[in-house]
Amino acid sequence: MFKTNNVTSRIFERQIRTPAPGTSVHSARRFYENLVPSFTIYDVECPDHSFFKFTDDGQYFVCFSRNRQDLIVYRPTWLSFSCKGEDCDNNQELPPQVKRFESFFTQLYVKPLASCNELICKDFFLYMESNQFGIFATSTAQIQDARGTDGAILGVPSFEKITIHLFRLEDGFKLDEKVFHNDCVNLTHNMGAFLYDDLLAVVSLRYQTIHILQIRDSGNLVDVRAIGAYCREDDELFINSSSQLAGNRGDLVDNGTNHDQPNSNNSFLSGIKQRLLSFIFREIWSEETDQTQRVQCLKKKFYFHFQDYVDLVILKASRNTDQLPAFFAVYNMETTEIVAFYQNAADELYLLFERFCDHFHATSINSMYMNFISSHSNNIHALEQLKSMKNKATSISQFVKKMLSSLPLNCQSMSPSPYFDQSLFRFDEKLISATDRPRQSTDHPIRFNSRRQGDILKFKIKTGPEFGSADGRSKKYSHFLFHPVWPLALSFIQPSLFLPPSAVNIHFRR
Repeated sequence: MFKTNNVTSRIFERQIRTPAPGTSVHSARRFYENLVPSFTIYDVECPDHSFFKFTDDGQYFVCFSRNRQDLIVYRPTWLSFSCKGEDCDNNQELPPQVKRFESFFTQLYVKPLASCNELICKDFFLYMESNQFGIFATSTAQIQDARGTDGAILGVPSFEKITIHLFRLEDGFKLDEKVFHNDCVNLTHNMGAFLYDDLLAVVSLRYQTIHILQIRDSGNLVDVRAIGAYCREDDELFINSSSQLAGNRGDLVDNGTNHDQPNSNNSFLSGIKQRLLSFIFREIWSEETDQTQRVQCLKKKFYFHFQDYVDLVILKASRNTDQLPAFFAVYNMETTEIVAFYQNAADELYLLFERFCDHFHATSINSMYMNFISSHSNNIHALEQLKSMKNKATSISQFVKKMLSSLPLNCQSMSPSPYFDQSLFRFDEKLISATDRPRQSTDHPIRFNSRRQGDILKFKIKTGPEFGSADGRSKKYSHFLFHPVWPLALSFIQPSLFLPPSAVNIHFRR
């Protein structure tokens, strides 16, 4: 129960009371009800950079140059200034230099990241908090009509070169890189890569392979495993050995000309596809106990759809799946087995997502701040909001599809700022949320109300005066970046999703 909005009283109460076991962090986060962004500086003088995001611990602010060649990293610093006279209070006007970006951020370094024929993937960045390593990506131009090569699937564009860079953010030193040639990795909003502790998974769409890399404390990217054509480390060796043995026994006519490419004619399905077919077969087999019924069931559910299962490809689930069937597969990397298989409208999977949403995030153990992001499995208010959306849906099947289209969840795509903690604040998620995405702007202030103090207004964020045409009918887009710890936020006003911001505002506690 909320008791007081006086900071001094709450600090004194913290000294004399001990929170319940396991709730100390949640009790500390309640202080943010008192420490809110209360002042806004509009139209700040900013360098011409592409501002991207704060790291999850708030130590660094990552930016890129407009030509997408250089990495620019800032250290957030709190505003400090002096004033003369006896009336130095919150009503006094701030000095003019406060309107500069450098009053809140100190540039640490500028480092070249992309080569002459590459560009920085400006929507991709992963942060390894334990070592303060940053993972970036660059790529060449996309080739739409890519020539088919051995092992590549048709219809997927290609990039001549995609490079994953590992940087030490403390000083901008490049530690290592991993290059993918003539491949396709969807790096928009971290879709094609996932970081968990020291393991980085990169999904090759063109070759249907999941590359598992380990990030060593020394700063090296080490290949651990490639899941796709083969599932175990020695699968390729075993198949090549078996092919050579078969050739030596019975094929002296061709003089061994095809021994170097035993799988060049794609006579085998990929290892992960074979695991999937085996799982589907066994699941259907176990549905019936009578042998005759079992055979009929296999004919209808497995053999009739066999080619459809063979033609399945790994893609991000958020693409339009209304016309084509889409499925989710859960793969155990250690045992190399498929352990679950769901269609994208499966009620069973939706219930798991609704009740155990945090498990789909798979936050790293060492991440201190990302463990407190509100979801419908850890916050009653988020759950009520989800159920309200479900009750309003005209089609439950379409609602389930829409919710499951976010799976697998993008890595580090949400802000851990306490102002998005739905146990503390209520806000309109149509206008602003923990997900870092530009949204259509509104002329009205975005209100943050207290959850625990009778829904009173705690603070509001207004993106400033009108921008765009004089009649006010042109669409504008706003984008917000909240510091994960401080009462500090940046808002960007964009006349279009594809144009740089026309104004940058800074919201902070004065």
